[in-house]
Amino acid sequence: MSQATAYAQLDAWIDQHFDEQVKFLQDLVRVPTDTPPGNNAPHADRTAELLQGFGLSAEKHPVPADVVREHGLESITNLIVRRHYGDGGRTIALNAHGDVVPPGEGWTHDPYGGEIVDGKIYGRATAVSKCDFTTFTFALRALEAVAKPKRGQLELHFTYDEEFGGDLGPGWLLSKGLTRPDLMVAAGFSYQVVTAHNGCLQLEVTVQGEMAHAAIPDSGIDALQGATHILQALYPLNADYLKVSSKVEGINHPYLNVGQISGGTNTNVMPGKVVFKLDRRMIPEENPAEVEAALRATIEQAAASFAPPRGGKTLQVEVRRILLANAMAPLEGNRPLVQALQTHAEAKFGEPIPALGTPLYTDVRLYVERGIPGVIYGAGPRTVLESHAKRADERLDLQDLRRATQVMARALRDLLQ
Repeated sequence: MSQATAYAQLDAWIDQHFDEQVKFLQDLVRVPTDTPPGNNAPHADRTAELLQGFGLSAEKHPVPADVVREHGLESITNLIVRRHYGDGGRTIALNAHGDVVPPGEGWTHDPYGGEIVDGKIYGRATAVSKCDFTTFTFALRALEAVAKPKRGQLELHFTYDEEFGGDLGPGWLLSKGLTRPDLMVAAGFSYQVVTAHNGCLQLEVTVQGEMAHAAIPDSGIDALQGATHILQALYPLNADYLKVSSKVEGINHPYLNVGQISGGTNTNVMPGKVVFKLDRRMIPEENPAEVEAALRATIEQAAASFAPPRGGKTLQVEVRRILLANAMAPLEGNRPLVQALQTHAEAKFGEPIPALGTPLYTDVRLYVERGIPGVIYGAGPRTVLESHAKRADERLDLQDLRRATQVMARALRDLLQ
């Protein structure tokens, strides 16, 4: 069979089974995986059941309950589907994560409905990354139906810890020796080929003052005022970060965001404790230890300079690291992946497809840190912003899902030849 014929037949098989693929995605979206709280084992069970209906047996790898609880989650079962085609050749892994951030406010569609309107499917994880559970599964099915590889192995890794850093997702499978692929592709969020990404440091800052009645505020130390004082020292750092540029195309500069704040007991009580969580994105050129040390120094200096209304007592501040995800730099061996995906994506989308970096962070770094070349590619629009990922009314154009699946099937045929 010629290459052109093989590609045409792969495309045709995916077209013929596309309604089935969309139904698979709807079924996946309808099982919530909000993280937190992170009760994700039921979704893994449902995914394994659906895969069995396609004739694909999924190994279940539950993470021990005590380890999951220490991690701040409720349950995790990771899945591996292994398809062995013959001795020799590469082992290629395709990884997508099922855990998602909670929907939040502002939705005009049911976040767990999988509704289809004007050619788009709506719901949490339709764009990141339950869509790529289906992209990878149906690319595999098309490959086996049409191209029938004779060598190598293909693995699907469906994991459930991306939102909390990945250590109990792909990190768990890799550290336990459950997999060691030669190449890997991680779920995407646009139809660009991503070869590098930012790192992420998240800190939880607890500001402890002294609670007091609102009628006699001088009798306490306002933790909220103290937290505000610290935030006023942190936010100006973004102006300095603008002066730090990455050499990786697609990645600009570091930045800092405070995404969550809580505290106080009632309106008529001066808050005695305030907790906020900050997120610091790091470009590949930065040293994470130096970034964390600098942030801690800024927080400590700001806390020390806060002057409460009455003397004697000062703010107590505790800083706890809650996540460290290293940046990903391209590995030399990723060229076959990049070349295959770019070639077929250009053919399907009708335009050159760049290979570049992204300011997000992903699980793919956990493979790359172990010397496994990897890239990010999957179903999505031109940019992550267009998909509303992690925002209200997350959606995916079904034609982007179709084309990404065809690109993946074609690329796998090339890589397993």
